[in-house]
Amino acid sequence: MDSNGASTTKLEPVPEDRNWAVGAHVGALVGSVFAFGQIVVPLVIWLVKKDESSFIGENARESLNFQISMTIYFLISGVLTLILIGFIFIAILAVLDVVCVIIAAVYASRGQSYRYPFTLRLIS
Repeated sequence: MDSNGASTTKLEPVPEDRNWAVGAHVGALVGSVFAFGQIVVPLVIWLVKKDESSFIGENARESLNFQISMTIYFLISGVLTLILIGFIFIAILAVLDVVCVIIAAVYASRGQSYRYPFTLRLIS
């Protein structure tokens, strides 16, 4: 309790909120089979659920920012393929994307938030 007598413990998200948060992360990977699906899935979840649950909103926004950042990095790497170094960057980015999404999904399933590395925080 704080000095005002209010509880300072953070409420743990309910299972449904955890599922939506996991879906925002994993849905980005699944959505990547479509053009810009990796951005559309977390965007839709964020727009629909952000007002219902701060936990879902926070995770979907983080996933969205990461996927926008990764898309920018992949586009830059695509241009760099003209001088061959882009192929290495694309391989590294693909592994980083999958690993970070899996880590974020595990955190979300535990009711915790995950901050993706190398992320441009464009949506606040």
